[in-house]
Amino acid sequence: MPKKVNIFWFRRDLRLNDNVGLNQALKDDLPVLLVFIFDQEILKKLPKDDSRLSFIHDTLQNISQKLQDSYNSSIAMFYGNPTEIYKNLITEYQIAKVYTNHDYEPYARNRDEKIGKLLSENAIKFETFKDQVVFEKEEITKSDDTPYVVYTPYKNKWKERFDASKLKEHNSIENLKNLVNDINLPNLSLSDIGFIKSKIRVPKFKVSPTLINNYEDTRNFPAIENGTSRLGPHLRFGTVSIREMIKKAIAEENEVFWSELIWREFFMQILWHFPHTKDKAFRPKYDRIEWRNNEAEFEAWKKGETGYPLVDAGIRELNQTGYMHNRVRMLVASFLCKHLLIDWRWGETYFAEKLLDYDMSANVGNWQWAAGSGVDAAPYFRIFNPTTQVTKFDKKLEYINMWVKDINELTYPQPIVDHKMARERCLATYKEAVA
Repeated sequence: MPKKVNIFWFRRDLRLNDNVGLNQALKDDLPVLLVFIFDQEILKKLPKDDSRLSFIHDTLQNISQKLQDSYNSSIAMFYGNPTEIYKNLITEYQIAKVYTNHDYEPYARNRDEKIGKLLSENAIKFETFKDQVVFEKEEITKSDDTPYVVYTPYKNKWKERFDASKLKEHNSIENLKNLVNDINLPNLSLSDIGFIKSKIRVPKFKVSPTLINNYEDTRNFPAIENGTSRLGPHLRFGTVSIREMIKKAIAEENEVFWSELIWREFFMQILWHFPHTKDKAFRPKYDRIEWRNNEAEFEAWKKGETGYPLVDAGIRELNQTGYMHNRVRMLVASFLCKHLLIDWRWGETYFAEKLLDYDMSANVGNWQWAAGSGVDAAPYFRIFNPTTQVTKFDKKLEYINMWVKDINELTYPQPIVDHKMARERCLATYKEAVA
């Protein structure tokens, strides 16, 4: 007779403590089998040395080692199609319930619907929980129950609904003794799933009281080494709890840092309500824009060879580290869409491949913002001047000199396009499509 268990399925929540779904699973009366699935559908789109996959793999191995050392347990790791893997698990174990945390992206929602159907057909309960956000789905809506599509009123309602006293920590650690006792569960190396270790590492996040309190003064200047938290990948993969970060923002009474965390939830609920925005303009008329989509210019942009130093610095930082400063991201995205008239989807796809902190909702939201096609977007006639942006945000050229080593060499390219001409061309093109 197969062993009777409950399963907790790790996804975007790679931590043992303050993990809502895991905590619920551990409080039930059956031993808990921890599972992680390397989804071949997602992995087949990634480069073989993908840095995020290396980070996920390292994190899982670290968690497994802790569990082996302290609880005589581990994480069962699988590679393949999640539905097929669950079919096998159903034959191997007598499963009562599968616990996991909500995922809001279109692919994940479709995957979970299939898994839920399979489990239901086998009399297995599928219980999912809110974990990676404070508010989700329809929890923050207008008085007529429609979703907000402008950030500031969303933020105001979010804060109005927020109650710090209900922001409790879900203490999973104390119940880890309820895990399945087995250290010989299937483990996978990177090579087992067809990948190699990346040279790019996900840095540790830095969320000190000093950083939070100085955030408003430092966050716009890319040369300031500790001006941002590097929290993005850790929230994306759940190696840190959003509740813990909100508590830190509250403790320091810092509205700016807090607002950045709320932006994340704003974009998540936009993707939830409007899943088509992952590849279509939120404002449909913007899909009428006649993009130039010059492939040679796109290649120059991807290499950081546009001849505009701040744009090039941002792309080169991204290519070498998997990170780009947020202020620079806005300029780089705007330059692609408006100076070069290249479809925002091309840029979004490139960032999706490179960014350590890639999160579909924020990436799509921010690219559509830059293109003018999204929610609460910059008006189409707002076009960043890539030269004056330098004087505003990198006056001493410290950031530029860090990443554009050939800035004073004869080999450094001339500007790929004239700003004045590009601006006028963009205005004419957009006006024809959307005015």
